[in-house]
Amino acid sequence: MKSKGFTWAVVGVCSLIGGVTMLSGQASAHGYITQPGSRAYLGSNAFTAATGQQPLNKNIGPVQYEPQSIEAKKDTFVDGRIASANIANFHQLDEQSDTRWYKNQVKKGTMTIKWHLTAQHSTKSWDYYLTRPGWNPNQPLSMLNFEKIATIDDHGALPAKDVTQTINIPDNRIGYNVLLGVWNIEDTSNAFYQAVDLNITD
Repeated sequence: MKSKGFTWAVVGVCSLIGGVTMLSGQASAHGYITQPGSRAYLGSNAFTAATGQQPLNKNIGPVQYEPQSIEAKKDTFVDGRIASANIANFHQLDEQSDTRWYKNQVKKGTMTIKWHLTAQHSTKSWDYYLTRPGWNPNQPLSMLNFEKIATIDDHGALPAKDVTQTINIPDNRIGYNVLLGVWNIEDTSNAFYQAVDLNITD
């Protein structure tokens, strides 16, 4: 007859194994856009640690501790929940108005984007979407208001911890626009999402 202590030990070991198995099934990759700074990054402890400045975005909720964790299934574009990738804990990122977020000052034409990856993973592609001319910044973000402006295919390669890319801002964009960066993982069904607020000038 097995003792209660033995039974609880078995339960504990099984729980541990189950937890490890569950974690191993998740993507180990994580990352965020540092240049121009994303909504999450500019409100995070990571931004303060890297720059010594106080966050430029305030009251962003739990994502301030993990701007790298905006992870969801590929093509998770839920209107009104685009910036958070429809993750309930990160819903503050979906607040939208003309004055809610710090705007990175950029110029039309060639723009450099930098990602910091806290864990690397083989990569399918990087997609970039930009709000269309005439979008309303005082309404929730909708994919009807976004246009894909760039795709960078990595063909399953393992990226460096710091990734630098170049995209082009179309000439017909001016003023406040939102850029959505999506890092698509090669060997899982997931992607990482970053919303970046821009003030585009000539």
